[in-house]
Amino acid sequence: MLIGEVARRSGVSARMLRHYDSLGLVRPTGRTRAGYREYSGEDIRRILHIESLRSLGLSLREVGRALDDPGFTPSGLVDDLIRRTRERIAAETELLTRLRQIDATEPAGWDGVLRIVALLQALGAESAGKRQRAALSSAEEVPVPVEALVGAALSETDPNVAGALRWALARSGDGGLALLAEGLGSPAAEVRERAVRSVAEIPSGAATALLRDALTHPDLAVRRCAALALGARGAADAVPTLIDMIVEETSDADAADALGALATDPASAEKIATGLVDRLAHAAVGPSARRRLTQALADVPGITTSRALAELSQDEDRAVALTAAYVLGLRDAR
Repeated sequence: MLIGEVARRSGVSARMLRHYDSLGLVRPTGRTRAGYREYSGEDIRRILHIESLRSLGLSLREVGRALDDPGFTPSGLVDDLIRRTRERIAAETELLTRLRQIDATEPAGWDGVLRIVALLQALGAESAGKRQRAALSSAEEVPVPVEALVGAALSETDPNVAGALRWALARSGDGGLALLAEGLGSPAAEVRERAVRSVAEIPSGAATALLRDALTHPDLAVRRCAALALGARGAADAVPTLIDMIVEETSDADAADALGALATDPASAEKIATGLVDRLAHAAVGPSARRRLTQALADVPGITTSRALAELSQDEDRAVALTAAYVLGLRDAR
């Protein structure tokens, strides 16, 4: 079979077949009387084998080794191909993400594109200072795409840079909430915590709704962070989690402050007082937790609190009794 017919049947161009010949990959085993290359059936099978191996991403040199070296085994090469393919996919995915981020900003000209690219590069810089400046620059004429801010915020380990990124996200509005919600579902605990901290700084109703959803999150750290943020927003849904934090001595001072802020609303004050009193009566609550719960009653107005403190001033635990009596004295002085 002549080279032209082989090219038509195999889909490999005549130019490539000549290249294979020059490399020694497939040399026609025959010649016509006129001196033209003539491929045998075995030659054509080898061409098809070459094309199959090339489709897996092998270089021509690797293809030649695979076909001609009896000691060449596929296992190691396939593992290397998998690694290289993953690296290529990751690089292409990163490029696609960057292009989408640039497109989302709708740059008017190439100057705008170049400034956005510079900002994106700065967000991924090794220097924490550069990353922080890039985050803070979101308030300037060329904003950092919100997708890039979310990605950076969910991966940032430096606390100062993380704070700047959360600030930038808060200024960007609700645009990053959907991606932050995805971050809350991450298998990595540190990513989930960064996501809820970022949501907590976005002062919108949609962010508050997302924080309310986070109160039932399976991750305890996420629930606690959401409760503190909701307490500052006046959301009484956070009361049970805040009381749990006082009992468990986890950011208990912050939790007590949040309860005090919530207690300025009479309806919430009654709910808080009832919750604290119920936990004080629970047999599983230890002495130190009971003292913290008693202290938390100090900023909760209402008759339920006053009655509870009066009873606690006679408590068997002297520390609890003294704390309750002291708080009662403060309330009377007011």
